[in-house]
Amino acid sequence: MNQQAVRAATFATFAVFAINGFVFASWAARIPAVTRILDLTSGQMGLLLLTIAAGSVIALPAAGTVVGRIGTAGTIRTGGFSVAFGGLIVSIALAQHSVALTAVGLFFFGIGIGLWDVAQNIEGADVERHRGRTLMPQFHGGFSGGALIGALVGAGLSAINVSMSAHLLAIVVIVVIAMVFVPKYFLPEVAPSASQQVGATAAKGRSAWTEKRTLLVGLVVLGAALTEGAANDWIAKATVDGLNASEATGAIMFAVFVASMTLFRFFGGRFIDQFGRVAVLYASLGSALVGLVIFVVAPNMVLAGVGAVLWGAGAAMGFPMGMSAAADDPARAAARVSVVSTIGYVAFLAGPPLLGFLGDHVTIRWALLAIAVAIVASILTAPAAKPLPESEFETASS
Repeated sequence: MNQQAVRAATFATFAVFAINGFVFASWAARIPAVTRILDLTSGQMGLLLLTIAAGSVIALPAAGTVVGRIGTAGTIRTGGFSVAFGGLIVSIALAQHSVALTAVGLFFFGIGIGLWDVAQNIEGADVERHRGRTLMPQFHGGFSGGALIGALVGAGLSAINVSMSAHLLAIVVIVVIAMVFVPKYFLPEVAPSASQQVGATAAKGRSAWTEKRTLLVGLVVLGAALTEGAANDWIAKATVDGLNASEATGAIMFAVFVASMTLFRFFGGRFIDQFGRVAVLYASLGSALVGLVIFVVAPNMVLAGVGAVLWGAGAAMGFPMGMSAAADDPARAAARVSVVSTIGYVAFLAGPPLLGFLGDHVTIRWALLAIAVAIVASILTAPAAKPLPESEFETASS
């Protein structure tokens, strides 16, 4: 394939990851403000956040099929427009202080996020194969970089009291413009090769949900996704509530977490190529566990910041490595990435709201310790992410 087209696809894929991160973090960094505007408790806000999870749970399992029919570019556009529509509804709802209308907007937001995320990971894996080196962490670093910018923007707008409704309207405009132009530079959709057709025929009627390795990789991603998702949704509020900080300071703590995660994602590919997925997973998940504990028990802002740095570094690699592992076999990449993404994003989106319910009883800061259980489970299943040999392509089901 033309190398210029591959390079263009690389930049376009990086861009959609970055925009995705910017959009999500712009929302996440201002969750304390939304909680205040709607006059909700942590548990009630957690219930509201479940509407995002509900939309994504509907979209994620179908995303692989959608990609097969309209391609990654078409799927990302569909997801992006759904995100923009949901953001518009939420903007109107917050201006009216309507919890019900906010829930409707977040539901469409969740549908869009689900479609967008699966499609960008499939495109990223395809670009990674064409480039012949590990790129998925850098793509997810793009997500984290976009999230860092979104978090800083959120902190700045919070500090100068810009309304959340106006903030969301700006995001809607950015997403619509990006969806029109960026996916045009994705890799062209091509017919499957003869070997892939054979693999697809052999796999017909066999769901990726029945494959042992795929499910184990999903469990690896589950812990990593919950680790990242919980920080996205709650680290700002845990800082505000647990350390008596301002909303702007809470947003800055979130930015510290995201900055650490972004840095390690940009450089993580080199470690994976040198030491392998499993070794890097062990180190990454271990760092997440230590950082989480330090953040929760820290008596002051400085030590909590150290915990956030280690937590962010640990959250950096699990999700992208899981996506690469699921996409090892090109013929089954869409189906397997869809399964692993579903498991991961359910944890990413549904886990944090459940922590919100727990937070009503023990404070949201201490509720975060529940994540440690999922991290340990991911550590135990990390060997499943070992690269799949080509001899097992189209046949790895047990």
